[in-house]
Amino acid sequence: MISDLYQSQRPKVLYLGEPKHSSRGVEENSKHFDIDIIHAADRKELMNKLPAMVAAHGPYQAAVCRLSPQPYEPFDEELLAPLLPHLRIVVSAQSGFNDFDVDWMTKAGIWFCNSRYATGEATADMTFFLLLAILRDTSRAERNFRQGLWRKQLELSQDPADMTLGIVGMGNIGRKVARKAAAFNMKIRYYNRRRLPDEEARYGAQYCATVEELLQSVDVVTIHCPLTPETTRLISTKQFEMMKQGSYIINTARGPIIDGQALIEALESGKIARAGLDVFPGEPTGIHPYFLESDKVVVQPHMGGLTKGSFSKAEKECFTNIMSYFRTGRPYAPVNDVLPRRDSFEPEEQKSI
Repeated sequence: MISDLYQSQRPKVLYLGEPKHSSRGVEENSKHFDIDIIHAADRKELMNKLPAMVAAHGPYQAAVCRLSPQPYEPFDEELLAPLLPHLRIVVSAQSGFNDFDVDWMTKAGIWFCNSRYATGEATADMTFFLLLAILRDTSRAERNFRQGLWRKQLELSQDPADMTLGIVGMGNIGRKVARKAAAFNMKIRYYNRRRLPDEEARYGAQYCATVEELLQSVDVVTIHCPLTPETTRLISTKQFEMMKQGSYIINTARGPIIDGQALIEALESGKIARAGLDVFPGEPTGIHPYFLESDKVVVQPHMGGLTKGSFSKAEKECFTNIMSYFRTGRPYAPVNDVLPRRDSFEPEEQKSI
């Protein structure tokens, strides 16, 4: 075990922010690591406290970024510099990593790991909640009920069965959405960087070689790709024009993947009947007022991956990556690839941990 190998100098792990809804991850892993928590309400407070924390209790070889860490973003050289030169690995409890400067970490010799699987089921559940909500127009129906109108002014809604769902990004979350869609007898088409014959056989899914091919042939589009320079505004005016009249769209990935103004125009023109959104450009303080007011959108405040179960899984996944690094010299599921560093914590191949 690590505690046997590093009796004199156990690796030190720093939580950036208090872990909310902890699954006893700190307690369970304290036998392997020296774990500290730095409490800070926002980025400015964290940056002010970090140097003193490192001086008093460091150096730290690993840092854990809790789920929903928006108060500290971005995670870049300016924020993490006080942890150098000893920092070896940064792990994040969230799946998206557009807020992390992975290029800088790689150059600095720091491994970075997101949580690939922890929030997948919860996010897929939120996706399907939004899918059913926009097809059945539940927000308008609820408002109608609360106003005492009892179905007056409401139109008949749509059934998911036999509609075609287009999944942009067939990764962990996209596959879970496909499984749920198949249970509702939806036809499935998907766009992905590579074709997935096993998923096609499992869910009867059809592969689209381009996003454009997918958009033209489906009734509902759901976004499950990461936010990168290539996917920023992946869906904009040109793409909306390709879609069927009265289509539906869902985004539980990252807000800027869809051009917000183009979506508003598509909703107002009727090209898009309704949208289900858990993420927004400019969130949380710069969200366009339209999305706060329009009954053509069903909205959630970026809650897709935030459940008690996903918090527990994310914490376990973070420590799986940290444990793997200190056992083997490589995290279990890294985002980047870092050249080996010769230091006191580098595992020795001849020793069994």
